Amino acid sequence: MDTHNQRIMVVDDDPNIAQLIRLYLESEGYHVEHYMDGVSCIASFKSNPPNLVILDIMLPGMDGWDICKEIRKISEIPIIMLTAKGETFDKVLGLELGADDYIVKPFDPKELVARVKAVLRRSGAAGINEKMVSYPNLTVNIGNYTVEYYGKLIEMPPKEMELLYFLSSHPNKVFTREQLLDQVWGYDFYGDTRTVDVHIKRLREKLSNPDDTWSIKTVWGVGYKFEVK
Repeated sequence: MDTHNQRIMVVDDDPNIAQLIRLYLESEGYHVEHYMDGVSCIASFKSNPPNLVILDIMLPGMDGWDICKEIRKISEIPIIMLTAKGETFDKVLGLELGADDYIVKPFDPKELVARVKAVLRRSGAAGINEKMVSYPNLTVNIGNYTVEYYGKLIEMPPKEMELLYFLSSHPNKVFTREQLLDQVWGYDFYGDTRTVDVHIKRLREKLSNPDDTWSIKTVWGVGYKFEVK
């Protein structure tokens, strides 16, 4: 993947951590912009959106949760959250707000670089192949990252769309949460299985017509499947 011309916005009020991230990412060819607070970050984002945001949770003024919510109102650009020794509650909240990945401080800079590459690779998969799956009243196109439901485009973060595409392209096959984490998030995502539950819940909220001839079913004690009646 060509990293040149890919811009990464780092939002962290600790200049030492920001400098460490900058050194490692710039050595990989990324262009890094550092912001200390939410107001300047949002203003810059609106005028010139980056390819990815690395977002600290504990910030003065607007915290990382608030910034994540503001970004998600206008964009689905990938967000990696930086959190201190993370509580599960924090992880689930971040996923519900639309974060794509997490890394816990203190972190190995090489691991952060690997996460950045993985998230950009997944979100940038659009345009490599035109991949589409269709059912009555539902079309998922992973080639251009669109979901059409009853003739309307449905807004979804990349991870939700990739999960929906993966399940719907394997109709009636049951997957464990661990398998879905591996297939959709990749081996380099160190999340717990509740990540999957959060995304399934959000998909069901967006795709919930009783006339549908398909549904995302919970297979108790196992995982989930895209059931076609």
